[in-house]
Amino acid sequence: MPLRFRRVADDTAIVADEAGRFFRSNMSFVSRLADGHLTPTDKAFLDSRGFLLGKEDQLNETSFLYALAQRLQPPKPLSYVILIPTLRCDLSCAYCQVSRAAQTAKGYDWSEETLQAVLQYLDEHGGESIQIEFQGGEPSLRLDLLERVVQFARARFSKPQFVVCTNLSSIDSAFADFMASEDVYISTSLDGPSWLHEVQRTQNSDRTSRFFSNLSKACDLAPGRVHALPTLDVNRLPEPNELLDAFDAFGLRSIYLRPVSYHGFARKHHPTSVGYDPRWSNFYSSVIHAMISRNTSNCGAAWEEFYLTHLIKRLLRPGENSHADIRSPNWLGYDHLVIDYDGVLYPTDEARMLARTGQVDLNLGNVQNGLDLGRRAQMQAAAFNALDPWCSRCPYQSACGRDPIDDLARHGHVNPPRPRTAFCQRHTHLFDLAASLIYSDCPDTQLSLSKWLELPVPTKLGEQHL
Repeated sequence: MPLRFRRVADDTAIVADEAGRFFRSNMSFVSRLADGHLTPTDKAFLDSRGFLLGKEDQLNETSFLYALAQRLQPPKPLSYVILIPTLRCDLSCAYCQVSRAAQTAKGYDWSEETLQAVLQYLDEHGGESIQIEFQGGEPSLRLDLLERVVQFARARFSKPQFVVCTNLSSIDSAFADFMASEDVYISTSLDGPSWLHEVQRTQNSDRTSRFFSNLSKACDLAPGRVHALPTLDVNRLPEPNELLDAFDAFGLRSIYLRPVSYHGFARKHHPTSVGYDPRWSNFYSSVIHAMISRNTSNCGAAWEEFYLTHLIKRLLRPGENSHADIRSPNWLGYDHLVIDYDGVLYPTDEARMLARTGQVDLNLGNVQNGLDLGRRAQMQAAAFNALDPWCSRCPYQSACGRDPIDDLARHGHVNPPRPRTAFCQRHTHLFDLAASLIYSDCPDTQLSLSKWLELPVPTKLGEQHL
């Protein structure tokens, strides 16, 4: 078939070409398309939307091949790097993905030699516009190391940006001064209402109160630069509005909804996270519709789910490639890297987790000796969805990606049938939801879409049924 489709309802399908242009249709059109019996009306409809199916479509074919060639060009230089200056942490979260070390443990911080090697590596490979994200452990335990990296980066790069992933269990005067800088962003975890956050993270009321107090303080110190992410257990989900109220209390309206990840040591406490749970789909959709309802009745910043907004942009605006997990090819170890506490390089944080649990070592070298290009090339072979027979049938292929590291974690190899993978099941649900919102006739939905896409006025984005 020159076009691919996916049935999203009894008599409704999303139809797309290889370039990712799509429309909604009924199944009778799909049958005619599959049989090669398109009517003159069918052909006129396709022609009016640029879906020419004959040799006369040379311009569209050339444009598609040019866009594909751009995607196949490896990105460089390094624009996003995760640094792990310490594995030590002062909390013990139930679903922690890495093997954290006790706060008083020895040997789990960068040595002076490792720090110097990290700075030299950034100097040699970093681009002028670079985002440096500090993770751990709890990176604020080694604020001195963070400060030295920031001091170097501000002198070396023209547009550095820094993100500190912190549990906010403590904010002393030095950390407060650090986060007040305009180029420093704070990423923390807020699992919703206090009772849920306490069960999953802080484990006692004193630490819970201290966290909420520190989150409020961080929002004052870094207005507009604090982002909180929930990690949610499908066996203990809050009510959608209960979750949104917890974020609204701090003026936070952009949320990245995440189920517990089947990576690292989280799998020991949450073995059911190996698959994609339908309860998550239902909960996720309920939260989205609660956001849409609030956007209709509330003023101020729009409520949005960060990842869904990104996927909608991917569908409607080719070239939106800012999220590494959804790119195809997913260039592993090119423009983004992880540097662990011992100087070892990994393509993603999930790859670091696989190594920590002893499942498989996907390291790409170290900061002293540089990248192992051979290992990187082997890994890259499985990170392109255009070569997958299942993906090639999907109308969302051009907007979707592939995550071989997630496949390894869950299935032990990189070639399971796509429909069986949690990655595919999750993204199929998300893209189906995105398509239903795009084609919705509901004014409230169209208002939220306009806000998410930063359009000046509410507008009808969808096409009519064929």
